[in-house]
Amino acid sequence: MAEALKIAVAGLGTVGAGVVSLLASQGDLIAMRCGRPVTVTAVSARDRTRNRDCDISGMAWYDNAVDMAREADCDLVVELIGGSEGIAKEACEAALDAGRHVVTANKALIAVHGAELARRAEAKGLALNYEAAVAGGIPIIKALREGLAGNQILSVQGILNGTCNYILSTMRDTGRAYADVLAEAQHLGYAEADPTFDVDGIDAAHKLAILAALAFGRDVDFDGVHIEGIGRIAAADIQYAEELGYRVKLLGMASDSEDGVMQRVHPVLVPADAPIAGVEGVFNAVVTEGDAVGTSVLEGRGAGAGPTASAVVGDVMDIAAGRMAPVFGVPVDRLKPASSLPIGHRHGAYYVRLRVFDRPGVIAGVTAALRDENVSMESIIQRGRDPNEPVDVVLTLHETDEARMTRALDRIGQLDAVIEPPHMIRIER
Repeated sequence: MAEALKIAVAGLGTVGAGVVSLLASQGDLIAMRCGRPVTVTAVSARDRTRNRDCDISGMAWYDNAVDMAREADCDLVVELIGGSEGIAKEACEAALDAGRHVVTANKALIAVHGAELARRAEAKGLALNYEAAVAGGIPIIKALREGLAGNQILSVQGILNGTCNYILSTMRDTGRAYADVLAEAQHLGYAEADPTFDVDGIDAAHKLAILAALAFGRDVDFDGVHIEGIGRIAAADIQYAEELGYRVKLLGMASDSEDGVMQRVHPVLVPADAPIAGVEGVFNAVVTEGDAVGTSVLEGRGAGAGPTASAVVGDVMDIAAGRMAPVFGVPVDRLKPASSLPIGHRHGAYYVRLRVFDRPGVIAGVTAALRDENVSMESIIQRGRDPNEPVDVVLTLHETDEARMTRALDRIGQLDAVIEPPHMIRIER
């Protein structure tokens, strides 16, 4: 059997400990499938004294991950620190400069600096693998880079954040308010103490930017992603969506055209019978559309020690077996320039919830604003008949341009009877 592949692991949190444990418990299977053993020779973390659910005895300890990347007796560095800047970036750069392969689960790093790191790796004939950066245990990177390589990918979309999916699923099942369910998610460990990256859509946007680059052969363009979170989704929106035959999901969506790539992360209404509507709880799903294969759906756990460690170890095994592919499917110098379209170019249907005083002429004012922008109403729901109390008016609108929809909503928001800004959710059919 060939000589062992020696790896160093930077970061021994939940995922890092999971990687070390999985490599140990599956050592014989990994060696058989790769044709060589995989051995952890060095580790780095902030706290040497912390108890961890893995055996690190016999491994060299480094207090500084950058020093480890430069100096450790290893062929490959696994980066599990996180963050787009600082020590995570420096450790990856140091590893590549020292001639060591890199495997990372760091979506922020790849979304912001992926092209730069890919150029370093390719210049030295090294691998930069990042399966675990997107959708945890779902092998979507390998699917796009290898399994679907013979297709022109037309679009990719998915549930890319399990925290948001758990919150929206639970709100639908229980009728509870967003803040209440978010607090529960934090208590259960599904949401961080500071959940901003998750609930504001940033985490999903990092992942979408990576998928779009890989799917369409373009430079990674995180800054070109339109991002909205789920903080404005009310229990009432979810209930009305159910009544209309939809479910509310936070989706990341990217599509390619001659004009450029549209990348967007925001809540949407999807038909209740659509495959992605049935993806509940902390699960993720990614849907791709290829010109030859048609629609493909991958679903699984998007986070956690086991799924993420599984993806990391799969990347390590590829390198151990000598399997390498360009970081973004084609050599980085052949990636097309980023050309992201603003959300105003979207053409689609819309859901709008208005909070109004039930006075004569309210609906006439709303329909006049829509008419003047050539926006056609599909349905209307009105609850309550009390001129002294605010009531909900819910509209669904036929497909139109986002710019027209925005102008119409601006006018509607200025009507005297409308007591708060109109709440709009895009519909994806």
